Amino acid sequence: MIVYRISIAKYSTKLIASGNPARWNSKDIKVIYTAQSNALACLENVVHRNSRGLQKDFRQMNIAIPDAIEMEEIKETDLKPEWKDFLQMPYTQSIGDAWINAAKTSVLKVPSAIIPGDSNYLLNPSHKDFVKIKLIKTIPFKFDSRIKM
Repeated sequence: MIVYRISIAKYSTKLIASGNPARWNSKDIKVIYTAQSNALACLENVVHRNSRGLQKDFRQMNIAIPDAIEMEEIKETDLKPEWKDFLQMPYTQSIGDAWINAAKTSVLKVPSAIIPGDSNYLLNPSHKDFVKIKLIKTIPFKFDSRIKM
């Protein structure tokens, strides 16, 4: 399976996690966020950046997850109804942190908070199977200037 990530160019040459807090991880818990499509990866950046932030030098990262890698999945029906709300971030972070700490799999499929029915794939860089996940291509990515913020 190929998943996608759009990153600032200087962070696009290898699969690294910042440890910055986000929807599915607390501060200093290292997770790499990817999306099922390039379009969803684009939208993830749009909702998390302001218009000036979209003017930086970006790259699209195509990442291969081998089919043989075991994956866990959290379905939207597994979550409480208000899971997408900003104030529910500690709830979703606790789920992602528990997944990282359990270290059962290197990939966690989670529902997109932006597009119902779409998914993001979290990668655990500390898991033993992470070395099997490969960055296969990095290409320039420019956000369309018509995107309004």
